[in-house]
Amino acid sequence: MQAFRRIAQVSRSLRSVTYTPKLITRQASSGTSDDRYQSILYSIKDRVAYITLNRPHALNAITPHVPKELQDAVAQANADDDVRVIVVSGNGKAFCAGYDLKLFAESERGSVGGSQKMPWDPYEDYRFMHACTEAFMSLWRSLKPTICKVHGYAVAGGSDIALCCDLIVMAEDAKIGYPPSRVWGCPTTAMWTYRVGAERAKRILFTGELIDGKEAARIGLVGEAVPATELDTAVSRLVDRIKTVPTNQLFFQKQVINQVVEHMGLSSAQRLATLLDGMSRHSPEGVAFQKRTQEVGFKQAVHERDSGIIDWSKL
Repeated sequence: MQAFRRIAQVSRSLRSVTYTPKLITRQASSGTSDDRYQSILYSIKDRVAYITLNRPHALNAITPHVPKELQDAVAQANADDDVRVIVVSGNGKAFCAGYDLKLFAESERGSVGGSQKMPWDPYEDYRFMHACTEAFMSLWRSLKPTICKVHGYAVAGGSDIALCCDLIVMAEDAKIGYPPSRVWGCPTTAMWTYRVGAERAKRILFTGELIDGKEAARIGLVGEAVPATELDTAVSRLVDRIKTVPTNQLFFQKQVINQVVEHMGLSSAQRLATLLDGMSRHSPEGVAFQKRTQEVGFKQAVHERDSGIIDWSKL
């Protein structure tokens, strides 16, 4: 009971917390890349801002500074009157493989930002993960439309980023899902239910299964799925259709639609999900998963978790 009272106190104290990005006013010139970022690429061409996750050696896995860079880039695009649309993509073989488990799970607890030694403090965990969620939600709250181009994988935290975008175009053979829902995670953006409804969201999160682009489009998780060879063309076709609409008209439509979703409880769902995500990583099963990760490496531990061969409650 004491732990739940502590969590309630955290929730109340953070209801008014906002994660305000540092607004960057210097713009990348048309067709060039902005080199201020470490883990993303930012460029502008023909009224479109391109934000590209750029850690291809790690399948664009999320490190502590990636969310803030993403948020800053969205703010930069919103401040630029020459930008009408924002396209988010990933460099290399995948869009985003989620949080970097080599950094967050293989490392000793407390050795990296967002990680704590036991016993853990729910407040500290919430503060870190709340900031990440707010950074991803900058895509949802962007004054200008955001389009996510998904190839390879958009899993775990990578699916959080994708699902915060207004529109998603996905390669048919790409995979999307949230495997940490089996052990060691809860999707903090809570977007699954709003995209596909309660039963399909439960099916995906109870099993941790991945679905391909064709299935994602069939159930309405993403707007369009095309063969991988046609992905760039499909995104360009959509962008070209949108970028000729006045910025104010795009803003008007987005605000009305977002308001409908937000009135369905999005903010409170995200607050709860962020608290429960912290619990899931510090539960007995979550601790066992991280211990296993340190013993055999995150790739083997993830394989064991996602294949369903281990009952983590019995370790």
